[in-house]
Amino acid sequence: MLQPLAERLRPKNLEEYIGQAHLVGPGAVLRRMIELKQVASFILWGPPGVGKTTLAKIISNQLDVPFFTLSAIHSGVKEVRDVLDKCKETGLFRKGRPILFIDEIHRFNKAQQDSLLGAVENGTVTLIGATTENPSFEVIRPLLSRCQVYVLKPLEEDDLLKLLHRALHEDVELKQRMFDVQQTEALFRFSGGDARKLLNILDLLVSAEDGETIVINNHTVTERLQENPAAYDKGGEMHYDIISAFIKSIRGSDPDAALYWLARMVEAGEDPAFIARRLVISAAEDIGLANPNALLMANACFDALQNIGWPEGRIVLAEATVYLASSPKSNSAYLAIDKALDVVRQTGNLPVPLHLRNAPTSLMKKLDYGKDYKYAHNYPGHFVRQEYMPETLKERSFWHPQTMPAEQKLKEYISKLWPERY
Repeated sequence: MLQPLAERLRPKNLEEYIGQAHLVGPGAVLRRMIELKQVASFILWGPPGVGKTTLAKIISNQLDVPFFTLSAIHSGVKEVRDVLDKCKETGLFRKGRPILFIDEIHRFNKAQQDSLLGAVENGTVTLIGATTENPSFEVIRPLLSRCQVYVLKPLEEDDLLKLLHRALHEDVELKQRMFDVQQTEALFRFSGGDARKLLNILDLLVSAEDGETIVINNHTVTERLQENPAAYDKGGEMHYDIISAFIKSIRGSDPDAALYWLARMVEAGEDPAFIARRLVISAAEDIGLANPNALLMANACFDALQNIGWPEGRIVLAEATVYLASSPKSNSAYLAIDKALDVVRQTGNLPVPLHLRNAPTSLMKKLDYGKDYKYAHNYPGHFVRQEYMPETLKERSFWHPQTMPAEQKLKEYISKLWPERY
């Protein structure tokens, strides 16, 4: 069976590797490490399709050392320990320290990352991690302190042109076909700096054409991608279209549609943390005070994903999705903060009323900072009327409660305290 184009063209050495000149170009840090055969553990941070896995394999080939790989999606602590045992055994009989490559290391939970520490510290393995997320947030500090972080960039237009030329003229299959490259703008735009995506689109164009000449222009690329609903691009337009459909389905209280779009993202390999963050935003923006528990649920979902990882995390995402989609909706807090921001931008830095100012020094007290402030808890019902707004904004109102029962309860209480505003 014929391999996909991206696999057929996977570089085998640094001369074939396209992009990341700041890391592997002449005199660059990773090239020097490879040439000196002194490669320390490190983490590659960058978007999908920029050569993280390929670079790890090239380093292994150049150093002629054993290469082991783990996927954070499918591996637990047991799998980590098993492969570390193999690395230890192999290292006893082979010259050179084995490389352990962990794809999507940001999906490892704390226990999984902890299990790597000893092997990295005592030199059992050289760890190369790959992540699309900021390692400062996703990798535990003890592991991060033992690894240098190198940032990979999306491929630039010149890099994509080199890759396109190589594919058309060097691939064993494509060099037998005729191509008419008229325009590349759409091809590069949909690729989004992702080499694998560009090659997948080329594969799609070739498979869709029966004629002798394959035309590449903006029209044919856009048309073929629209005809192929499986062409999900985590970094491109369809990525944003699907997350948009997901959030709008939750906002529209359609749990079935929300689950469908969630399934599309899960099946396509979308980063679970990205989905969870959007659920937290939706809980605050679209559900808000109509059901304050929604934000607690979304936050619990985010925390649970960090603890249990993948693939079980899909169940947590589904539970939060159904709960949020089935909840009553209110955007009153969202509208309120935008109104307040508008007033701040219009009125500038209005002075804080003296009675609300902090008075940590005797001079401030002499200047009446904090004078006549009334401590609410000293009054019946833990409330006393006093002015909290700047002088020019007295009785200004930003929050307008909406009709959901939970929010009406808040309105009922607050309108008794401030009847002129609510």
